[in-house]
Amino acid sequence: MSSLSQAVSIHPYFKVEEGKLEAFKKTMKEFVARTGTEETCLYYDFSINGDVVFCREAYVGAAGVLAHLENVGSCIEEALTFSELFRLELHGPAEELDKLREPLADLNPEFFARETGVAK
Repeated sequence: MSSLSQAVSIHPYFKVEEGKLEAFKKTMKEFVARTGTEETCLYYDFSINGDVVFCREAYVGAAGVLAHLENVGSCIEEALTFSELFRLELHGPAEELDKLREPLADLNPEFFARETGVAK
């Protein structure tokens, strides 16, 4: 099985306040700079649709997710001063997701356990 099949991906959706998209884009640069130092990051990028910003990201296991969130904690706090995290999903193997339920409970994420797929 591919190591990517065992990855945990995070899917946060932010609704940016009117007139604050440029401020969010500035914060994105800091997110990317910090995340670029993480050995457990598999991919990390942002996309925008109007006033909604999405971050597509994946890590090696739950430990990688927790290390990432610690690394970018102040960036998240800054982003939330001009946006709202209105949806948060985590996708991955059930045993890895279970390790995240308690530490991320305050964020009220939806957990999607990997069932099947193609591993290359």
